[in-house]
Amino acid sequence: MLIKTLFQGPTIAATDYRCTAGPGDRPFAECHGGYSIAYLRKGSFGYRARGRSHELVAGSILVGKPGVEYVCTHDHVHGDECLAFGLAPALVEAMAPAHAELWHVGAVPPLPELMLLGELAQATAEGRSDLGLAEAGMALAGRLAAIVSGQSPATPQANARDRRRAVEAALWIEAHAHEAIDLDDAAAEAGLSAFHFLRLFRRVLGVTPHQYLVRSRLRRAARLLVDDTRSITEIAYEVGFADLSNFVRSFHRAAGVSPRRFRKAAKGDRKFLQERMTAGLLG
Repeated sequence: MLIKTLFQGPTIAATDYRCTAGPGDRPFAECHGGYSIAYLRKGSFGYRARGRSHELVAGSILVGKPGVEYVCTHDHVHGDECLAFGLAPALVEAMAPAHAELWHVGAVPPLPELMLLGELAQATAEGRSDLGLAEAGMALAGRLAAIVSGQSPATPQANARDRRRAVEAALWIEAHAHEAIDLDDAAAEAGLSAFHFLRLFRRVLGVTPHQYLVRSRLRRAARLLVDDTRSITEIAYEVGFADLSNFVRSFHRAAGVSPRRFRKAAKGDRKFLQERMTAGLLG
């Protein structure tokens, strides 16, 4: 089993699991150490727990509850790959308390909406989305809990207090975008749990906190690329990106060009503007 921690926060953690077991390998008993959901993106395996058996294929979701003993089998295919999210008790209580039906199902079959959210989470883990990995995991877990309980997504109207909280949180994120802040930091500043803060912020402002954080950094980077003579690497670190490759990837996804090309346009490269205008007319 190859295990790689992708993200570790106070309320949620993300881990990449790659199992190489096959039909010839003897299964063994294990025990869930905490609450978790695991999106099976490739392969297949069997899951035996609480006297029930499940066969999981790509798109299925495994649901783990602390203290539950289980056995995984590979009777049909060789190996599997999962993106798993570990959930802290505080997040579980806010999203789906320990007694909720979610924590007793063991596994959920491939469902269209959950598969889409699972693939979105995987794209985020691979750096192909501007969502935060914590946000992607919470979205998947929250929707999973709603589907299992038979509830429809609730979209209540934000009141004046909610709107003020969201705006004040956005102002705080903007002011601290150059620092190493995350969803839990912003939620604590707003006085809310990370799960409720994520839903509130998105409902009021139309973007997630992480998306707003990244875009705040990119906005400042664009200004510096125009006015500053520092290197692109220096600018990336200045605005809050932890590494250059992440900055370049995020900037290109947002602007359609590299930071270097954007800087050239600011220095009078008219070809860039012509291409943007043409793309707009054709689109």
